[in-house]
Amino acid sequence: MRYPRLWLIGLLAVTSTVYGTELPDDDNGLIHPLDPPTAPSPTADGRWIGVGQGGLLVSSGNASSLAVNGKLDLSYSNGPWKQALFLAGMYGRSQGYVSGERGESRFQVDRQYTERNFWFTGVDAVRDLFSGFDYRVTVSGGLGHRFINTDGTKLSANVGIGYEVYQAQNLIHDANGNLIGRVNVPSVQGMAGTLGLKGEQTLTANTKVLENLAVISTSSDTAIANDLSLNVGIRSQLALSVGYGIRAHTNPPMGAKKVDQATTVNVVYTLK
Repeated sequence: MRYPRLWLIGLLAVTSTVYGTELPDDDNGLIHPLDPPTAPSPTADGRWIGVGQGGLLVSSGNASSLAVNGKLDLSYSNGPWKQALFLAGMYGRSQGYVSGERGESRFQVDRQYTERNFWFTGVDAVRDLFSGFDYRVTVSGGLGHRFINTDGTKLSANVGIGYEVYQAQNLIHDANGNLIGRVNVPSVQGMAGTLGLKGEQTLTANTKVLENLAVISTSSDTAIANDLSLNVGIRSQLALSVGYGIRAHTNPPMGAKKVDQATTVNVVYTLK
């Protein structure tokens, strides 16, 4: 049952139009006061804005390892309408064995109907081989509310209902704990409830804290993804980010742990 992978291909196709968008010059290259990358703002109509970030760790010698991660968070606003695109991925290898491999994508359309309220529809697709999921695809829609929307503080939440299809895999490890095989189990599909929470708090002129929580719950499993990061601005569009992420499942496949944790130090670039 491979058709859900088409969602991943479709979302990646969207990014090709994003990468081709021409960005305006920033006052002929002049440097402005420190302004750290933030989550996409809904006030910039008519163009794609947002942040991209990435990190790399390579070690060799008595032990060799490789770890790489990246994220792209973009939005496009046009009056009461807003489109949001999120892509993320990570890969890890240690001592010749792949130790982590995950890809995430999300596309959402919001329609604001009052100053603080909006409805949304969206699709989420995840491939997380070390959590035991060949794919998870969720289509959902619902309502959202912006609790706080000031220059220094932003907080919004949304609740929805949808339909999810996923293919789980039982994981096989050797005596040293290295993953050596996967066995597909029957795919699962059914109704799902969704919950999202996004927050942003300015601490100083060049420092911000960002929070992003996403929950998808079905009768067989609840998936939780939470990312918390501290961004410190270096120059007009460049920042450093220290982040802590959690991916958890209440009922993971056999051989997979319930919680994955990751700490990252990334370089962040803002698209204005």
